[in-house]
Parts: sequence; C-alpha cells; structure tokens
Amino acid sequence: MRVLVTGHQGYLGTVMVPVLRAAGHSVTGLDIGYFADCLLGDFAGDPDEVAVDLREVTVDQLRGFDAVIHLAALSNDPLGALAPEITYDINHHASVRLARLAKEAGVARFLYASTCSVYGAAGADLVTEDAPLRPITPYAQSKVRVEDDVAALADADFTPVFLRNATAFGFSPRLRADIVLNNLVGYAVLTGEVKVLSDGTPWRPLVHAEDIATAFATCLTAPAADISCRAFNIGAEVNNLTVAEIAAAVVDTVPGSRLLITGENGADPRSYRVDFSAARTVLGYEARWTVPAGAAELYREYTARGLTADDFFQRFTRLPHLRKLCDTGELDARLRRISATTPA
Repeated sequence: MRVLVTGHQGYLGTVMVPVLRAAGHSVTGLDIGYFADCLLGDFAGDPDEVAVDLREVTVDQLRGFDAVIHLAALSNDPLGALAPEITYDINHHASVRLARLAKEAGVARFLYASTCSVYGAAGADLVTEDAPLRPITPYAQSKVRVEDDVAALADADFTPVFLRNATAFGFSPRLRADIVLNNLVGYAVLTGEVKVLSDGTPWRPLVHAEDIATAFATCLTAPAADISCRAFNIGAEVNNLTVAEIAAAVVDTVPGSRLLITGENGADPRSYRVDFSAARTVLGYEARWTVPAGAAELYREYTARGLTADDFFQRFTRLPHLRKLCDTGELDARLRRISATTPA
C-alpha cells in the first residue's frame, strides 16, 4: 500500500515510519520540518518526503496514495493555550481541508490521530468511545471538530478512521520531553527529582509510541466495513494510572531519585480513565508496552545517549523550541516558514 504520513518528522512519525515499512508499505512523508533537527543519538533517516506547510497542501501532492495517516499538528496543551487561533488554523481547518483534498485525489483511507483527551474531565469511570466528549483545551477541542467534520466526508470510496491515542510515551529518535512519562524520567535523570507540579491525583491513560504505530498499521489493512467512520481508543487499561502512580514508577526506575509532588499548579481538571476493548474486539489489536517497561527504556536511552539539560528543557520541548524558531526568524507569527519552501 502507498501511504502518506503527515508529520513524519515528529515524535510519533519517526517511530511509525519504520513500523509501516516493516509491514510492507511504501511510505512517503509530508512535513514542514519544525522538529526535523530535534534528534537524540543515531537516526536511520527519513523516507522520501513532501516539504510543505500543512495549510498549503495541494490535491496533486496527494494523488497516487492509497492511504493518508494524519499525525501533523501543534501537539500540546500549553502551546494551544498560548496561541489557540493558530491551533485551530492548523489542527482543525488544515486537517479537514487535507481530508477533503485526499478524498478528491482518490485516497481510499484516511487515518486520523485523535486523542483520549477529548474525554476531558471524565473522572474515575472507564470511558468508551461512546462516552460524552468534554474537551477542555483548544488542542482537544480541535480534535473533536476534526472528527465531526471528517466523518461527514465518509462514503463507499472514502474511509476515515479516528484513533484516539492515549498520552504517548517511549523513546523516539526525535524526542519529546513535554509528555508526562518522558518528562518525569528526564527530570529524574538530570536532577535526581521526580517532580510533579499538580497534586498527583488526575488519571491519565498512557500508550507507547510503538503501540500507536502498530494500531495505525492495523487500521491500514482492516476491512473498511469494520472501521469506517469509527473512533477507537488506543492504549491498554493497565496503563490507566494517576500522575502520582506514574511518578512512583519513575522513582522505582531511576536510581537515587526521589519523588516531589509540589501541587504548585493545583488540581488538574483533565482526568480520565479509558476503556480500550473496542480495538481488541474489532481490530484484534493489543498494546504491548507497560509504563514501568517504558520508564526503563527511557532511562536506558537517556543515559546511553547523553541527554543534556539544555536539550531536554529547550530543544525537545515543543513550546520553547517553536519560540526559538520564531525568535531566530525562521517562522513568522503564524508559524509559517519565512524562507520560501518549494513543494516537492
């Protein structure tokens, strides 16, 4: 299958491309390269790519593909809160436009990276895909809007699928340090502290980046009748943990580290536990990684690859990295490249 992966130079895309290739797919990437240089250690290299802003994709650039996997987005809540209008511009409007163009180009399958954060303040009860959606942040709200708008495009020739990923964790050559487990392990390695800024009580579902990649690969070949216009929670119930429990797993992993729950940011309203049984039943999909195993992987990779504080807190954290690109004149206020990029 010929597959186009948007955001292939991001945290998830860098893990996903090798998984898709190993499954026998021909992969092309599409990315503007915000995070192309955010590498830690060795990297095997990217696939052939289309270097274009998501907001400027043309229908001709999508012709000839059997499927589009859409990962590209402004991908965390602090950034969304800082610039909600840009978040909606890229995450919502450009994503829906991409789906429309893909359909026009004859792409048969459109796999969208949504998020379990659409459930918002769901509390302690396990939520299924049919639960009420209570998105709290612009990031989560944009995901709900895309699901609604892209679902309206479905027909016999166009199969959209919405993968609501739990919070990702795990090592990627293009590291992200601003997601909970990756952050806590890095903080412990660099400072000796496992520092939790909330009160530690919110529930979080977690899933390894490789397990997310496997879920997308599974949906590429699943019967269209089983998946068309459906949402699937992607993760495992064993990884429904409170932030304090996640932090405790890090303390158990990083020698000499100590837990510090400051509570300085108060209670986090985002709290949800997720039921992942639909993916098991319909797709035959099972997430493999546990949080303790992921913490051990991160500790091993961080120490082996010489993670530094500057990289951890700046280059591998989305908000300061994008601010630096703006400050150095590479991006404008709308996060568009200032130097012209010629689409491939």
